[in-house]
Amino acid sequence: MLELAILGFLAGGPLHGYELRRRVAALSGHTRPVSDGSLYPAINRLVKAGLLRQRTEPGASAAQRRVLTLTDSGRAELLRRLREPAGHDITDSTRYFTILAFLSLLPDVADQHAVLRRRLEFLEQPASFFYDGGQPLHSRDVDDPYRRGMLVIARATSRAERAWLHEILS
Repeated sequence: MLELAILGFLAGGPLHGYELRRRVAALSGHTRPVSDGSLYPAINRLVKAGLLRQRTEPGASAAQRRVLTLTDSGRAELLRRLREPAGHDITDSTRYFTILAFLSLLPDVADQHAVLRRRLEFLEQPASFFYDGGQPLHSRDVDDPYRRGMLVIARATSRAERAWLHEILS
């Protein structure tokens, strides 16, 4: 998802590494902080794959800044990743939110809606954090107040997301 976020933010225009890191951190930093040790190797992989181009320019101080630009191949790869997200990119909320942040970059609304329908199908499956005999437990079935809280929050979040998805898809 880090690579998708990099490609997605650069679809809006060239950015230097620090600004890109700031934007990626704002998108997912509260759940998965972005370190230089993960960001810059990801950038280097994308440059090596021909998906990004980088150039150096003078910085505000003595240090030079790397400015990154999305290539045509990078834009094609971004659109492919948005159009065809892996299963865990749909089921994992943090990964899905990264997809959602850039989904409007897909030019075809039908492609956008296909991704949203996959998420809706996932959300409409019975699920829980806790099971008894293979059956999902509901908040009313759980005595532990913290586990019950998890289930109440998850249900409210899922209900709100499903309502939004039905609205968008109608």
